[in-house]
Amino acid sequence: MQPSSETSCCKKKYLHIYILIDNLEYNTEREHLIIPEYGRHLQKMINYAKSRETKEERNKSAKAIISVMGNIQPHLRDVPDFQHKLWDQLFIMANFELDVDCPYDMPSKELLQARPEPLEYPQNFPKYRFYGNNIKTMIDVANTWEEGEMKEALVYTIANHMKKCFLNWNKDTVEDYVIFNHLYELSNGKINLKGSSEDLTDAGSLMKSKKKYSSNKKQPYKKSNNSNRNRKRY
Repeated sequence: MQPSSETSCCKKKYLHIYILIDNLEYNTEREHLIIPEYGRHLQKMINYAKSRETKEERNKSAKAIISVMGNIQPHLRDVPDFQHKLWDQLFIMANFELDVDCPYDMPSKELLQARPEPLEYPQNFPKYRFYGNNIKTMIDVANTWEEGEMKEALVYTIANHMKKCFLNWNKDTVEDYVIFNHLYELSNGKINLKGSSEDLTDAGSLMKSKKKYSSNKKQPYKKSNNSNRNRKRY
């Protein structure tokens, strides 16, 4: 007795499903993508180009890959040295193992993997951080001015600002001689107000001006409590 056509179709169907399941690949088992934005198919194209025996074939494959990369990343066309960037990415995805004729200098693997130098903390006087970095800049500018009323006005403006910053940090009061000593120290002795008979702005006025500006902020919208429940109806 010969099997029916329906039975043979079912066998072919299950055989096809078995082949698909047997050839399934999980991402954990696949090759790591160096630049995932280009996808796995482009990585396979690069691996194919690396496997070519002649340099002529590798050059031909590399140019085709560069063309595909340009179509995948069209926003890079507005970047200066667009082609140079694509060639650099090609060598990076090839793990610097692709021997082709490149119109640009091949990037260095050591330079790419080098650790950047640590950045210095931009703090000129860590002893008085509550004044901020701008105070030091203002003091340096004041030291470049010639002696006169303009420089004197600038120096007292700086001192008043230092007092306000101190009050923001301390939330209390501070004597003027403390500000004068700090100003003398931060200016390396070039600005000396220790013997000055003029007082700085009092703490109350400085803190009052701060509250004045903070109260101008818009208040959040509050829903009215008026209700129409007791409204007279006719």
